[in-house]
Amino acid sequence: MAESTVSAAGLKIVKLLVGNPPHSVTDLVQATGVTRTAVTEQLHELVSAGFVEQSAERLPGRGRPRYLFKATNDALVLLFSSNQRLVVPAIWKAIHEIGGDQLKDKVQKKTSRILADHYNGKVTAKKPEDRLRQLMSIFIEEGGILEAVEEDGKLVVYKRSCPFISMVDANHTICSVDLDMMSQVVGRPVLRTACRHDGDPCCKIEIQK
Repeated sequence: MAESTVSAAGLKIVKLLVGNPPHSVTDLVQATGVTRTAVTEQLHELVSAGFVEQSAERLPGRGRPRYLFKATNDALVLLFSSNQRLVVPAIWKAIHEIGGDQLKDKVQKKTSRILADHYNGKVTAKKPEDRLRQLMSIFIEEGGILEAVEEDGKLVVYKRSCPFISMVDANHTICSVDLDMMSQVVGRPVLRTACRHDGDPCCKIEIQK
């Protein structure tokens, strides 16, 4: 997902597409009451952002295909982001209330391992610093906003975006999952020396020596 901001006009189109069969540009023009040019411009932005998918349908007797548009799962995340802020922390709370710290730690470690297994299959470098750089590059390809710089002879990563913003609970459990996963991939403990959830502008990550 390239961009998470959507205009009011774009959001109107997303709401028309969610839960409905694919619409053509003509369908959306009729439903919104705006011009074809305006609808086309909004669709281009929504497709680029990953909220809408485009497909082609060939009709009998027509040389050119008709393009249809449907909402993606990212569109559902966009519409119900506030609900996710409640549900995911509630799951962590439920795990803790059912099994206490012991169960919560087991779930946290298992989640970190599953994520680490996913990224270990993509990171091929040998040295911890090189593995961290490669992991950050993968995060950037996934849509993250990160910067890796050398400070006082050590590699420091500024994680300006947070893919887990809707999952943060009072105890920052998801932050622990993230750090544990990165430590496993890098092959050395990774520390977060600043955290956006504690009021810092962004998260700051370093490899522990």
